[in-house]
Amino acid sequence: MEKNIPDSDYFKKLMVSFLLHHHSDQLHSIVSSPDSDLHFPLFVDFAELIDEEPRVASLLFAQPNTYLRVFDAAAIWAQQIVLADGKKGVEKKSIHVRIYTSGSVLEFPETFPSIGRVRVQHHGILLTLKGIVTRSGAIKMHEGERTYMCQKCKNSFPVHPLVEARNSISLPSICPIKNSKPCAGTKFQYVENTIVCNDYQEIKIQESTQLLGVGAIPRSILVILKDDLVDVVKAGDDVIVTGVLTAKWAPELKDVRCDLDPVLIANNVRRVNELKSEIDISDDIVMKFKQFWAHFKDSPLKGRNAILRGICPQVYGLFTVKLAVALTLIGGVQHVDASGTRIRGESHLLLVGDPGTGKSQFLKFAAKLCNRSVITTGLGSTSAGLTVTAVKDGGEWMLEAGALVLADGGLCCIDEFDSMREHDRATIHEAMEQQTISVAKAGLVTTLSTRTTVFGATNPKGQYDPDQPLSVNTTLSGPLLSRFDIVLVLLDTKNPDWDAVVSSHILSEAEPDSSTDDEGLVNSWPLATLKRYIHYVKEHFRPVLTREAEIVISSYYQLQRKSATHNAARTTVRMLESLIRLAQAHARLMFRNEVTQLDAITAILCIESSMTTSAIVDCIGNALHSNFTDNPDQEYAKQEILIRQKLNSVESEG
Repeated sequence: MEKNIPDSDYFKKLMVSFLLHHHSDQLHSIVSSPDSDLHFPLFVDFAELIDEEPRVASLLFAQPNTYLRVFDAAAIWAQQIVLADGKKGVEKKSIHVRIYTSGSVLEFPETFPSIGRVRVQHHGILLTLKGIVTRSGAIKMHEGERTYMCQKCKNSFPVHPLVEARNSISLPSICPIKNSKPCAGTKFQYVENTIVCNDYQEIKIQESTQLLGVGAIPRSILVILKDDLVDVVKAGDDVIVTGVLTAKWAPELKDVRCDLDPVLIANNVRRVNELKSEIDISDDIVMKFKQFWAHFKDSPLKGRNAILRGICPQVYGLFTVKLAVALTLIGGVQHVDASGTRIRGESHLLLVGDPGTGKSQFLKFAAKLCNRSVITTGLGSTSAGLTVTAVKDGGEWMLEAGALVLADGGLCCIDEFDSMREHDRATIHEAMEQQTISVAKAGLVTTLSTRTTVFGATNPKGQYDPDQPLSVNTTLSGPLLSRFDIVLVLLDTKNPDWDAVVSSHILSEAEPDSSTDDEGLVNSWPLATLKRYIHYVKEHFRPVLTREAEIVISSYYQLQRKSATHNAARTTVRMLESLIRLAQAHARLMFRNEVTQLDAITAILCIESSMTTSAIVDCIGNALHSNFTDNPDQEYAKQEILIRQKLNSVESEG
């Protein structure tokens, strides 16, 4: 109904002219499609519309319910003009103008609030919201329009269902047809076969927890998708939705007051998964990274240790754990073979240790280093658990994403890893290795992406027995443990010398810090610099193995296979892939695009620290008591000689 529209025909002509002048390529592409019954999107840049037709843009922003329909009608008119000009094609019944808001005034805070700040003042305007999809419902068929005829003037007009009225049709009180003399008719008759149906889907988006303060509860809002927008996003996707804010009656429940819940009727949906880990890194910061490595050119491992000291600095020592955390966060390079099989680049880390050994401290600090992270516990997660589940919302089954899906493209920190739910234990194997979750629940069949780095922590089952395999000391099965690239066991053994050093460190932490090195390029890196560094090396380095590194990794793998006994589940090709990932991650950490012998041996030392393998090179000791050495390059030289001797013995036997 075109009520209170200032000369709608005039503005429709302006819209047609704008589309023909700026979007003729899209119109030609639409008419070239042979199927006339599909719904076709036509994307319009709002910033461009403001420059060319500011009055049209202003009306579109203030009265989107009315002028989006006028714009759709203008698109139909524009395609008819294109066909009339001799363009071969088929006339389409449904063309929907989708507003693209990037770089426009619609991304200002007034029209781009967080979900938790949506208020009544945003009702009825063109609004843009950003969030992560936590639920996605089934696709339905929905009545979108029907035509009635006034029995007095015999003119026809369309009527659309109202979301506020539970999608029911409400007829106008008088005839809405605008003529020179209104007929004021009050009796209307339905015109047969004029019902227009739309594809319809409901999703729920939630604001990012990374943008909220401590104690703030992330808010969510229901989003309605129609026609070509349905099924374009899945649970776990980051999206920017532009649409019209309205209200919807909540489901009727006995003894519960029925309220109006806010709902956004989407006009356009953009998936921004590829943008979700963007961090601003200036050229000056990159130059400081290069200067740092130039300073440590002759002692690269000393420079590496300066970076590692910035990881969880409140925890003294634990060099092995900090190195493992850094390599896990950086990860290796994803590989796709000729058959399309994908080998993950993300690494997984599990800390098994006695209470008070700093496991949760590392979990929380690792989450701060990632732009996208989810912290949960095995039992403390939502009804979706760690993976995904089907929930009934308002009489309809919907998929609710769990922690691994919500952390897609980032880090999932799981404390009390051994206490996860039974259905999580059955599906987490696929989520960690194939990085997907296959769902077939309540008639909903789909596959969700979980390209996530998993960082788990758990306590041993009772007193840890070093003579028993890790699967006996914990409640985790061997196949699940084999998914982790590194498993570190932190045993709180009695060591008076170590206790004295740690207590001195804790007491010194209470003293005021007199350091003035804000960039930490010599001693220790602050959190912000470390976060930028990890993001930069992940984005700009794709290390490849040198021949020397391949020989070292291959020889060590053969040595492990020969000595494998009860750890045979770990010494498979999966361990070889872990070695390659860790070596690539160390090359990235060292600011290189080449995996050298140093990187391969460091990866071997990390694997050796893992209690899931047979310790061939017994030079590691308790990971809890590992400390930073004064001269790491000399220490590495000793370890290299020891490992080379072991590997050479294998080659001579072969």
